Amino acid sequence: MGAAAFAIVVFPGLLFLGALALAGEWVDRKLYARLQNRIGPPWFHPLADLLKLFSKESVVPEAADRPLFSLAPLFALASAATAFLSIPLFGLRGVYSVRGDLIVVLYLLMIPTLTLFLGGWYSRSLFSTLGAMRALTQLFAYEVPLFASVLAPALLAGSWTLSEITAFYAAHRWWWAVNLPGFAVALVALLGKLERTPFDIPEAETEIVAGCLTEYSGRFLGFYRLAIDMEMVAGASLLAALFLPFGLALPPVLSFALYLAKLVLVIALLTLLRTLFARLRIDQMVSFCFRYLAPAAFAQVLVNLALMGVVR
Repeated sequence: MGAAAFAIVVFPGLLFLGALALAGEWVDRKLYARLQNRIGPPWFHPLADLLKLFSKESVVPEAADRPLFSLAPLFALASAATAFLSIPLFGLRGVYSVRGDLIVVLYLLMIPTLTLFLGGWYSRSLFSTLGAMRALTQLFAYEVPLFASVLAPALLAGSWTLSEITAFYAAHRWWWAVNLPGFAVALVALLGKLERTPFDIPEAETEIVAGCLTEYSGRFLGFYRLAIDMEMVAGASLLAALFLPFGLALPPVLSFALYLAKLVLVIALLTLLRTLFARLRIDQMVSFCFRYLAPAAFAQVLVNLALMGVVR
């Protein structure tokens, strides 16, 4: 196996991302439990859950669109894994870096939500259809502040390429602190993208069972759960690279250890937020995004535009 193939398939590619996704889910669940004064799951529980789902029968509803129902989880998995390959983890470049790859990563991280919508809609079940409509409505709400807040550091760096953005902040050591308000906005928006409390409206178990995933079972549900975990790791890694871009020029081992620490920090902040707040209604979620998150994100953009002359 060549070096490029090893990097894509093994480390820091697909297999590493899968292991990191399961570890990230365990950190999230364990911390969530401790914040609620519970013990939480053992370290191997996410892997055991995944193996259990893969060992069970995958039932496809009779009225569902079988090809689309079956392929949607695979597209979600592939898009999250491909996005991860472009994000600088340790060092200034990702495994697969291209010009303007920040836009590509944002696009790829939007695909899992679209596959959830399509999978739920073509399940032809009432609960799945309701979940699909909520997922699509929520998508239009959080993507605007997420895109604006993530693009603000790129404006200051003068590039849409992640490797060039990280190189800029490595050369301008303390300029990353200017983007901390945007980091707060992106963190809340990422919570919506991952459909976690208080934005777990599309899969509200007390209202619509499991929303888009109601009719999914077996390996299809396992692929979806793994894709969501991978999306969490990819999203957290993107925020760490853009908003916490320090230590990337260190020796590889130290840089990798610092990346893991930043990843755990972002996941811990996501867990803390979902512990503190109760679920919102869909209209409250949309109103919150457009009345508060979007203006805050655009304020960060304006600040960075004003500072571009100072940096240059």
